[in-house]
Amino acid sequence: MATRKQSESVLEAERTKTKPPPLFKVLLLNDDYTPMDFVVVVLQKFFSMNREQATRIMLKVHKEGVGTCGIFPRDVAATKVELVTGFAREHQHPLACVMEES
Repeated sequence: MATRKQSESVLEAERTKTKPPPLFKVLLLNDDYTPMDFVVVVLQKFFSMNREQATRIMLKVHKEGVGTCGIFPRDVAATKVELVTGFAREHQHPLACVMEES
């Protein structure tokens, strides 16, 4: 009878580093037609801001032309852009909401 001798080797677990998913800024763009109150409602409804925070962001959009609503993973950001755009169109406002990689 033949016996096999196994070589003793220890397998070491390889640690792979996964990097977090890229984050995207959701931005509102200023226009001359969307009422400021509507922008405040959008920020409260879709970004869970209180009235003070929403007013601050709305004024930034009004004065600087663009304001950041939040930073999210790609799917969440894309969903928020679609929801805001749809809500604005439903209320006949041309409010532009876009996302960009941060």
